[in-house]
Amino acid sequence: MIYTCTLNPSIDYLVGLEDMKFGSLNRANKTAFYAGGKGINVSRVLKSLGETSTALGYIGGFTGAFIQDQLEQAGILQDFIKVTDPTRINIKLKSGIETEINGIGPMISEEQKYELFEKISALTSEDFLILAGSLPPAVSPEFYGAIAKLCFEKKIRLIADTSGEALEAILQYEPFLVKPNEHELGELFNVEISSIEEVVFYGRKLLEKGPINVIVSLGSKGALLINKDVVAFANVPKGELKNSVGAGDSVVAGFVASYKKQSEYLEAFKYGIACGSATAFSLDLCDKDSVRKLLPEIEVKTIG
Repeated sequence: MIYTCTLNPSIDYLVGLEDMKFGSLNRANKTAFYAGGKGINVSRVLKSLGETSTALGYIGGFTGAFIQDQLEQAGILQDFIKVTDPTRINIKLKSGIETEINGIGPMISEEQKYELFEKISALTSEDFLILAGSLPPAVSPEFYGAIAKLCFEKKIRLIADTSGEALEAILQYEPFLVKPNEHELGELFNVEISSIEEVVFYGRKLLEKGPINVIVSLGSKGALLINKDVVAFANVPKGELKNSVGAGDSVVAGFVASYKKQSEYLEAFKYGIACGSATAFSLDLCDKDSVRKLLPEIEVKTIG
């Protein structure tokens, strides 16, 4: 079974405007609400790909109830922990350029942290746990590290899509996959990365810290997969960028969905890039048909 864990989910409120004028009344020409948060996005993409997953994490209030209702309607399994504070709302403004305003997440008690550990403890070495997104207020990066340690001890295959101190906290516990972008990779080593050769160099240095696989996304320039056996580059197909929200989550979902079926890294990498691209070319997250159409346009080249 695939489990996704979103510690700080959200309602994503998309607002379309012709022209944003600060200090004046603005009227939207398009609005939409989605159950959001990186792990929840992964569960939504997995569902569209025909894979079952269970969504874990913390939700609360009327906004949390909305997320539960949306996932239930989509047929996505869920096992959330209820908290007192309402789940946050993130605003995505689309007016020429895309602007995001992310809300503040809920407070998480020590008892609620322990409750999540109990749920993860029930997983086995046959399971995948996708830990994705930001931390709620007053939750330290060491919390991610504690979850990673638990997964390491129980041989649960952990996929982590986070950055900064939270990412550093998990590396020693040999996560199955981490997925920084080139800027996040540079931040880990306090350097500015400006070439694919530098991405390969620092991606290998990241691999030495513990992960089994590293995917580094390069935006429109493509992506790299790095593990102990191979360094591979995948191009991104041509298309109109309509939505950057959830593209990285779609890469993770596609990679795990493919690897679960075939246990083949390069095919999983290719499928993940197709999913990420399909989301970028859509107004919402990708679907199976759009992914299938893009697959022939993606070429994976071994470069080391």
